[in-house]
Amino acid sequence: MDKDYRPFHPDPSKPAYVPPPGAVDAHCHVFGPASLFPYAVTRKYTPCDAPKEKLFALRDHLGFSRNIIVQASCHGTNNDALVDALVAAGDLARGVAVVDPEISMEELEILHRAGVRAVRFNFVKRLVDTTPRAAFLKVAEKISRLDWHIVVYFEAPDLEDLIPFLQQLPTIVVVDHMGRPDVEKGVKHQDFQRFVQFMQDNENIWTKVSCPERLSIQGPPYGDVLPFSRMLVKSFPNRVLWGTDWPHPNMKSHMPDDGHLVDLIEKIAPSKKLQRALLVENPMWLYWGQTS
Repeated sequence: MDKDYRPFHPDPSKPAYVPPPGAVDAHCHVFGPASLFPYAVTRKYTPCDAPKEKLFALRDHLGFSRNIIVQASCHGTNNDALVDALVAAGDLARGVAVVDPEISMEELEILHRAGVRAVRFNFVKRLVDTTPRAAFLKVAEKISRLDWHIVVYFEAPDLEDLIPFLQQLPTIVVVDHMGRPDVEKGVKHQDFQRFVQFMQDNENIWTKVSCPERLSIQGPPYGDVLPFSRMLVKSFPNRVLWGTDWPHPNMKSHMPDDGHLVDLIEKIAPSKKLQRALLVENPMWLYWGQTS
């Protein structure tokens, strides 16, 4: 692990908030263990191992029922650790893979049988090398045949340039972490309003109202981030997801307590109806094809 890498919280608190039955942690990762699933030679960082057993124990501790496990850049396009976790979880997890543009339909079908239902396109330059957009479009066309969707990760300053490309994508598009707004600018700033307008104009765009610990300037309890999450949950109740982002890769300021993150859910989704949509109905429809 990198010398400045922060390991995940060793003993997260038990949240006071009790998620509704069937709740889904819709954004989390597994890393390694490196002895079984080596990290990619092209990686930009080397994390601590965060194996499936730790993730599933956290799921149970926090009161969740299911996970959406997202392939992180440190494993590149080798999805073996992800597939291993999905097979172990059975119907309690679905996956988001990162794939090579030349991947065959046969290889995608193998991932589908394991539980993968989406691919991730990463535009954060400090995490990955730049991929030509034509290559992403090639992947998008292939995965659309399997009725998968696309998860995109970018930072707020890049949205304006990305919008024409994102509008070409033929599937539902889920934006990680609210498009990483600069919370110092406030919800009324044109950068965040551009994102809100983008969602209003394109009904296939969803977002994860996750990662206050990454976006906050103030730090815990992340009061400066909550207005952004609340606005999106209120405006787009049927197109929002929530996740822990465990094991919180590349956190530099501090390592969050996952129990405290769960306790924020009531503050961003204040009614039981909104909480159920955020945690159960939306992810179950998108990843399991279930409407109730």
